[in-house]
Amino acid sequence: MNWSGQRVFVTGGAGFLGANLCLALASQGARVIALDGFLFGGGANAKNLEGSGVELIRGDIREIDLRPLCEGASAIFNLAAQTSHMGGQADPLADIAVNAVAQVRLIQAAREAAPAAVVVHASTRQFYGRVVKLPVDETQPVAPPDANGVSKFAGEQYWMLEHRVHGRPVVSLRLTNCYGPRLRIRDARQTFLGIWIRSVLENKPFEVWGGEQLRDMTYVDDVTDAFLRAAATPACHGQIFNIGGAPPASLRELADLVVKLAGPPAHYSVREFPAERARIDIGSYHADDSAFRAASGWSPNVSLEDGIGRTIEWYRSRLADYL
Repeated sequence: MNWSGQRVFVTGGAGFLGANLCLALASQGARVIALDGFLFGGGANAKNLEGSGVELIRGDIREIDLRPLCEGASAIFNLAAQTSHMGGQADPLADIAVNAVAQVRLIQAAREAAPAAVVVHASTRQFYGRVVKLPVDETQPVAPPDANGVSKFAGEQYWMLEHRVHGRPVVSLRLTNCYGPRLRIRDARQTFLGIWIRSVLENKPFEVWGGEQLRDMTYVDDVTDAFLRAAATPACHGQIFNIGGAPPASLRELADLVVKLAGPPAHYSVREFPAERARIDIGSYHADDSAFRAASGWSPNVSLEDGIGRTIEWYRSRLADYL
C-alpha cells in the first residue's frame, strides 16, 4: 500500500509498538494522528515521537471524542490497551474499561467518521492460557488465564463482530513477546526483557523466574511490518492471526544471550515464580504463524541475537529517558 498522503489514526501511538508504527508510517509519507492517554503503568513516552512530525493527541480513549480523530482515516491501527496482567487482576473494572468498553466507543466513532477505514487490532497470545500443544495455531481453545486476558479477548471479539455484521475490513494480530527500541524498561509491566535490559545497563543482576519455559520473541521492526502488511493485504481482512518471530528459546537461554551481548558484569539468578504470578503463568508458548505468512508474505527478518543486541545498544545512550 502507498501510504503517502493518507490519513492514519493510531491509538496507543506514543507507546512502544504504537510509536514505532507511527514513525514507520510517517517515514512513508502518511499523515499520522496518534492518540495516547499516557496512563500510569503504560508504555507511553513523549520521547518516542519527538521530532517525528506525528500529530500527538494526549487523551484518554475512555473519555475523549474519538470521531474527529477518526475523520477521513483510511486506516486505523488500534494499539491502545491496558496490558499489565497483575494490573488487570488488581483492578478488573479499569481493565475492562480500556480493553473492552473503550473498544466499543472506538467502533462507534469509526462507524460515523471513517466507515471505510481498514482496522488492524493489536491482540495477544495471552487468550490461549496454558496451551494444549506447541506450536500454537489459531484453532487452539481460548482459555484466558487472568482478568486481562478476558478483557482483551472481549475487545478483539467486538472488532471481529464489526467485520461480520458491518463488513468493515478488520484484522486482529495476536502478538507474542515483542521487544526492541522504545520498549518500557523501567519495570516488568510490558515484558520480562525490559527489566532485564535496564538491570544490565545499570550493572545490576536480574532475576529469571522459572527458566525452562519457552518463549518466542518478535523484534519491533518485524511487528511493524506485520501491521502494515495486514492493513494492505485484502486476503488478511476479516481474519485473526497469530504472530510469532524467532525460533523459541527458554528463558534461561534468553538470559544467557542478554548477558553475552551486554558484556561484563552482567549476570542473573534463577528463582521460582512468585506464588501470585505462578497462578496466572501460561507455561511455554510459541506461535504457529504460518497462516499469516501465507496470507501476507510476511516473515521475521531480525534474529534473536541481532535484535537483543540492537536493543541493548539503542538504550545505552538513552537510558535516562526511559526510567
